[in-house]
Amino acid sequence: MSILDEQPGTTFPAPAGSFAPAPPERRGVARDGVRLLVATGDGIRHDRFRGLPDHLRAGDVVVVNDSATQPRQLDAELVGRGPVVLHLATPLDDGSWVVELRTAPYAERAVLDAAPDDLVRTGGAALRLVEPYPSRSSPTGRGNRLWRAAVDGPLAREAARSGRPIAYGYLDRRYPLSAYQTVFARRPGSAEMPSAGRPFSHRVVTELVARGLAIAPITLHTGVSSQEAGEGPQPERFEVPAATARLVAAARAGGGRVVAVGTTVTRALESAVDHRGRLAPARGWTERVITPADPPRVVDGLISGWHDPHASHLLLVEAVAGAELTQAAYDAAVGHGYLWHEFGDAGLLLP
Repeated sequence: MSILDEQPGTTFPAPAGSFAPAPPERRGVARDGVRLLVATGDGIRHDRFRGLPDHLRAGDVVVVNDSATQPRQLDAELVGRGPVVLHLATPLDDGSWVVELRTAPYAERAVLDAAPDDLVRTGGAALRLVEPYPSRSSPTGRGNRLWRAAVDGPLAREAARSGRPIAYGYLDRRYPLSAYQTVFARRPGSAEMPSAGRPFSHRVVTELVARGLAIAPITLHTGVSSQEAGEGPQPERFEVPAATARLVAAARAGGGRVVAVGTTVTRALESAVDHRGRLAPARGWTERVITPADPPRVVDGLISGWHDPHASHLLLVEAVAGAELTQAAYDAAVGHGYLWHEFGDAGLLLP
């Protein structure tokens, strides 16, 4: 696994009681009715997400991820050991898969004591664990969380037939795949929802465009996000189309800001910056890790959910927003009871 030399400087108590247990619609709140914390050099403000257009300006470009979530969580058996939850993280070019095994039935913990040649069965498909992915031990030294697995049988068909969205134990029940799609979802391929885009509604998008902002898509197909402390993001497949590169260039030339919707968008954009510091069309695999020591070159602001303490995503947030603003935003989010995780509240950080 990718082990980071840098650690986030942002500190805050683990918000265990603040995990959103259900989609906002289930709680009687519209998608764009979740709370929005706005952190700028002028201070902290609190709003609802539908008020996002009030905090941006004409000429800005909002870059979104159009990857759609797929049903990648399956009940399985670790042969000789018993039931497990299987997460299909990423399909590789050679036909194998990156997978994660978690404890059954609620996927609360990673299974860290699997071994090469262990066999996993789900429906009519079998997976043989080949090697840790990407061939390193976990940063805790307690085993390997992700594996490259060779597949025998109709795994894609099994996932389509009996798979469900990847979910974790803090949710109050299972929710349908539709709850895990953003309004931008067009290209299936993500193991987990690019959740920073979830609060957007068609109403918010229409208002942004009406006020002179551009909406530009990229594609980054997410893997699983349950990293251990110190573990960096894994390689992910992405594409930055030529039209988006042009919109970003035009915004920057005109004094507009590039606002990335989520860490996935930030990673994709920064993976497509050429040697001149300009965004260029690109596609393939990215291993880019954005940190304060290796900061972004085209992203000016970030719309994001709230990340757990010690998560590598916090390094990216600090790289975009700066350590002081990030700390202030998280202090305010904790202090005002903002909700965490994929169905939670949002932040807009504009240094």
